[in-house]
Amino acid sequence: MARGGYKAWLGRLAVLILCLILTFNITSAQLRYSIPEELTVGAVVGNIAKDLGLDTSALNARGFRIVSGSTEPLFQLNNNGILHLNRKIDREEVCQRISTCIINIKTVLENPLEVHYVSIEVLDVNDHSPTFSENETHLEISESALPGARFQLQGAHDPDSDMYSIQLYKLSQNDHFRLEVKDGEDGKIPVLYLHKPLDKETARSHRLLLTAVDGGKPAKSGTLRIIVHVLDVNDNMPVFARDSYAAVLKENSPIGTTIMQVNATDLDDGLNGEVVYSFSNNVNNKLRKLFEVDANTGEIIVKGLIDFEAKDKYEINIKASDKGPVPLATEKSVVITIVDLNDNAPEIEVTSFSSAIPEDSKPGTTVALISVTDNDSGLNGKVICHISEDVLFTLTPSLQDNMYSIVTKSLLDREHQSKYDVTITCKDAGEKTLSSYRTISVTVSDVNDNSPEFSTNPYTFYVIENNVAGASLFSVSAYDYDEGDNALILYNILRNGNENKKITSFLNINSENGDILALKSFD
Repeated sequence: MARGGYKAWLGRLAVLILCLILTFNITSAQLRYSIPEELTVGAVVGNIAKDLGLDTSALNARGFRIVSGSTEPLFQLNNNGILHLNRKIDREEVCQRISTCIINIKTVLENPLEVHYVSIEVLDVNDHSPTFSENETHLEISESALPGARFQLQGAHDPDSDMYSIQLYKLSQNDHFRLEVKDGEDGKIPVLYLHKPLDKETARSHRLLLTAVDGGKPAKSGTLRIIVHVLDVNDNMPVFARDSYAAVLKENSPIGTTIMQVNATDLDDGLNGEVVYSFSNNVNNKLRKLFEVDANTGEIIVKGLIDFEAKDKYEINIKASDKGPVPLATEKSVVITIVDLNDNAPEIEVTSFSSAIPEDSKPGTTVALISVTDNDSGLNGKVICHISEDVLFTLTPSLQDNMYSIVTKSLLDREHQSKYDVTITCKDAGEKTLSSYRTISVTVSDVNDNSPEFSTNPYTFYVIENNVAGASLFSVSAYDYDEGDNALILYNILRNGNENKKITSFLNINSENGDILALKSFD
């Protein structure tokens, strides 16, 4: 189309529109009202007829109505031109978060046609409290977290706008946390700031209260419970329940006997707080053969033969360790004192002994020296020895402990008894007495203390005359209680007596057997 033709067309269009306006007599006007939200149904919004200067007497004939709006009209216009509220308006529902909430409607007055545009601004009312999406939230923070660490929280929501929206956050008073607030796209965002280090062993959790406050007068608020769970770090060593441990154990206690139980606790949690027990590295193999420790219970148990005579006291270092990734350990000394039992009988040793003593020995002559030992201690090792009363010997203590002398207590007579079995009895002083016996044989050696004795005294013999010279006439016999050489007898005839000199000159005697021979024939 040529430029001139286009202008002509626009001119004709403008004329046409003017003709239509004149034909239908259309007029328009613009009105603006402001109402607060939450007004009651039926409340007057405004008098449109009055505000437009219309003739109210002719309104009923002409017809006055609203021709635009929602399917459920918010407003109602009566024939008098008064605009009423048809239902309660919730600004947050109608306008959501728009700062200025305006509802536009179009009213029509007929015969002739008049169109009037009405703008209604819905003013915000502080009818909502700030709310959090949850009533309670849980945070897990390690006790190793350093001061200055920050933890963003989910903010509260308030549908109200501007000054009636959330203006500030407050945190309940506490020692460890402070509150910071930063601005975000959707409003203010609360941030939890760690002010002081956490210690799980002091407090396992912390309960905080976050409060969101709007700008209304009076202000409305909402709260969020914050529970901070402190996560454990292996920062505590096991601690033994007692400063020192001591136990008393009887020797010869059966294998498996529980001596005592040590106990340690660790304030940490989980594996960091689980304690296991063991021997310290400096415990030698000898002790490990005698004792063992239960890793879980801390019980110290007899594993081998406990002998007081081998050792009467043991000192063992027990280690308590946690199960953390890098275990922490504590050591404690345990002293075990062994109690002696009377399990050793006295031992008798003859250190010097004369197997034979002369029978003429004086009373108090030492026959033997004995040594007595008992490996037990105390009364269990205290030994008393004696010899039975029916022998001619006695036991005399020596100046040296547990040494005794066996001595004669009266004269001996070999011819009466040539051998004695002397039994030494030694008993300890234990509650259950143990005793030992040792017998030595003492031989009494002979002394020539007995003279020979003839079997008959005097002898009377009869001889026949005419005997053969040199033949045995008769025999005499003597005996001696001594022995050996002391008992050898030699016979001879005493020839120095005057009376017997004549007779003895005719006789001779065999010195060895006592046979008497005639030197001549008798008549």
